[in-house]
Amino acid sequence: MTHNLEEGLASLGITVSTNQIAQLNAYLDLLEKWNRTINLTAVRDRNQMILLHLLDSLSVNNVLVSAQVTALLDVGSGAGLPAIPLQIVNPQWQVSAVESNQKKCAFLRQAKLELSLDSFSVLNERVEQVEGLRFPCIISRAFSDLTDFVERTKHLLTENGFWVAMKGVVPYEEMEKLQKNYVFSVDSLTVPGLNAQRHALIIKNR
Repeated sequence: MTHNLEEGLASLGITVSTNQIAQLNAYLDLLEKWNRTINLTAVRDRNQMILLHLLDSLSVNNVLVSAQVTALLDVGSGAGLPAIPLQIVNPQWQVSAVESNQKKCAFLRQAKLELSLDSFSVLNERVEQVEGLRFPCIISRAFSDLTDFVERTKHLLTENGFWVAMKGVVPYEEMEKLQKNYVFSVDSLTVPGLNAQRHALIIKNR
């Protein structure tokens, strides 16, 4: 099945310019090119990349827009997901990506350069070691465990900030472990063309 990027974005309610479509495609080009030498993603097929990388990452966009996000940190960003697609469709945001793997960071820096992402920053360190920065929103689609995600990043959250964990099924057991100190809201996400459960968990301090 062919996944049309523009149709997918329209289904997500995201309006983009011709330039932004070109940037998203250039990002995929770069991903394909680098994937030949370093393992950035297990997804090799371009159609699948549109679906599982771009549209999946952008399925959270409206949740972030509704929450009036203007700056965010993507933790364990890897190949820049969801950071780079979100930055491309929201050029006015300040998006930072933290990634401890040096080769992946080299890719992120190259993407910043080639795609002219002026508001995008790359931090090449372990998230626990990032100091002197605060973010109103911390997002991840790579962390397996919620407690781990929150505990390792809470020093980077602004006072009234929140976390967004992108998940498949709702991880009720993981949420239970955190409910003493944190409150949750769960948004169901729809990825056009993907028949699978997707959710965004918004986590705030009690």
